[in-house]
Amino acid sequence: MRVTDEAIDRIKHMIVAGELRPGDRLPREADLAARLGLSRNSLREAVKALALIRVLEVRQGDGTFVTSLDPSLLMETMGFVLDLHQDASVLEFFEVRRILEPAAAARAALRMADEDIAAVHKLLDELGPDPSVADLLAGDVEFHRLIAVGSGNRALASIIDSLRQPTYRARIWRGLTQTDAVARTLAEHRAILTAIEGREPEVARSWATVHIVGVERWIQEATGG
Repeated sequence: MRVTDEAIDRIKHMIVAGELRPGDRLPREADLAARLGLSRNSLREAVKALALIRVLEVRQGDGTFVTSLDPSLLMETMGFVLDLHQDASVLEFFEVRRILEPAAAARAALRMADEDIAAVHKLLDELGPDPSVADLLAGDVEFHRLIAVGSGNRALASIIDSLRQPTYRARIWRGLTQTDAVARTLAEHRAILTAIEGREPEVARSWATVHIVGVERWIQEATGG
């Protein structure tokens, strides 16, 4: 395993150093192994590992290529890992959301385009004051996605999107059982959006924190956590 790890590190160094760029084809296996001072077997295992996390793409009959390295592509692996753990540690995922989403809201207050803010207004207007739990949850997912994208940081938006599924069922449960969940969610969404539209990053950060913490506290009370 240490030899494979070394092979992974050497390929990673080539990418970080710019010797291999997104879309580039790797040299032939024999040539690359000789260049890096590795056995062909350890190089082959490193390529498999890097393909699994979407850094490399093996095309049968055509060779091995560096992927686009787009953050959304790389974060697909994280999303898969999070899906596997959604029942075990939902509060930990909300804790991560509490760290990241207020930062995204604050950045959106500085960077989000006016037309994108208008799109979020339209989303909330179409939901109306008394949506069903299903419509509210669908709107909630889209609201947070648009704000994360509005931050202007694709990596941050991708990480936030990967956290959506592990917390989804908890939010459904809250919507069905907490009497004021719908009204509170709508009001907090409006407050976050108003701060973003007003270009008030710290106010947006504060409201986003309140929004996530409210769900966290409800889960703790409901589960005795």
